[in-house]
Amino acid sequence: MKRRSFIAGTSALFLGACSKIADSKIGSSLLHAADDWHRKAHRALSARKALVREYSRADISPFFRGNGSIDVDTDEYRAHVANNFADWRLEVRGLVKNPMALSMDNIRQLPQRTQITRHDCVEGWSAIGEWTGPQLSIILNAAGLLESANFIVFRCADTLSGAQYYESVDLIDAMHPQSIVAHQLNGENLPVINGAPLRMRIEQQLGYKNPKYLTAIEAVASLDNIEGGKGGYWEDRAGYQWYGGI
Repeated sequence: MKRRSFIAGTSALFLGACSKIADSKIGSSLLHAADDWHRKAHRALSARKALVREYSRADISPFFRGNGSIDVDTDEYRAHVANNFADWRLEVRGLVKNPMALSMDNIRQLPQRTQITRHDCVEGWSAIGEWTGPQLSIILNAAGLLESANFIVFRCADTLSGAQYYESVDLIDAMHPQSIVAHQLNGENLPVINGAPLRMRIEQQLGYKNPKYLTAIEAVASLDNIEGGKGGYWEDRAGYQWYGGI
């Protein structure tokens, strides 16, 4: 089930906002070759914009567990929590015509999408939740992607083993109608354990591709020179596939 609600003021928001698909490293690694095959095969079996299944409210899990980072252990983040994230900013930067820094009020004023979907973790558990937030495509279209932009990198406030968490998708998934910047879970503000105040929902991919504690959305031409060059925290460190399609 899905519903859409539209909130006035979108034009004013963007007027006030501040101002080839490149090949990833495959090399000789069989893992990366399998990743590329998996990505192409997955997309060959479905339309580029096909929706994943959406559920009814009766299907929502009684508890949506946190996983990986369940908090951000910094004084700055604790101050944001105490201030109800009033000063939180989501940067939109990189290969865009109109860089922006969006407040939580800005995010809430955008057209919203609510979707009830299943989160599948690579560790083997699943949960169904209702997520609300603007479509990523709305934000990217307002920022104006340059022709050289091929990937979207998500920067996060949380760290694991001393390294900043990050993830990335290509423009196909970035523009997917179910890819949203979620600020609500089950009709309430996103809890800290689930990534408050903002997290990505890339519904057509596994849980590790849905980064939490979102601080920036960055358009880039290539992933090669970003962190470990493989497109994400777990991809760099544990050999996870960059395309985690479900």
